[in-house]
Amino acid sequence: MLALVILGGMLFVIASFTLGLRAWTDWNYRTRTYALADVPARPVAIVFGAGVWPDGRLSDILADRVATAVELYFLGKVDKLLMTGDGRFVYYDEPARMRTYALQLGVPDEDIVLDASGWRTYDSCYRAKHIYGVDAAILVTQAYHLDRALFTADRLGIDAVGVPADKRDYYYIRNYWWRELAATAVAWWQVTISHPLPVMGEQLPIFLED
Repeated sequence: MLALVILGGMLFVIASFTLGLRAWTDWNYRTRTYALADVPARPVAIVFGAGVWPDGRLSDILADRVATAVELYFLGKVDKLLMTGDGRFVYYDEPARMRTYALQLGVPDEDIVLDASGWRTYDSCYRAKHIYGVDAAILVTQAYHLDRALFTADRLGIDAVGVPADKRDYYYIRNYWWRELAATAVAWWQVTISHPLPVMGEQLPIFLED
């Protein structure tokens, strides 16, 4: 019986912490979320990967992220687009497909940077900072993910603001709120406790110092 009481108490603490952390993240980072026309300019937009279909088409979520980043580019809000995602396989390369779509939308190739090792939000933000030399950025993703991305980037030393890329009803992610509860707790653990080292390599600063 005592063991059940202790277990129940532990589960209550974990659940309370997880819910409280998510609520705090939503509240704290709402002031860093902007509409396209109002977002402060930053040198780079970080565009997070979100799935590519077997025929090479971007998922609706990912297509809208790229389209939103392209709008930022042509509004003069950013100078470069950092496409970050899973590019481990020839037949599944999110950043390469993102680049193709951005080119189709008119962005010059020289203003697109690819990070094929951004397998997770943490990895993408960490590598943006330490591989690509990004100190300030606009994060482009859907609203359900944006608070966690801003939290992660902020804790990793990036002066980040965000623009939601919600351009339609993504009916299949309506239950992602529950997923984000756990994901936000994992993000807190990563930036506060475990500090995992993602795949690294040579430094490739987007902007070379004079």
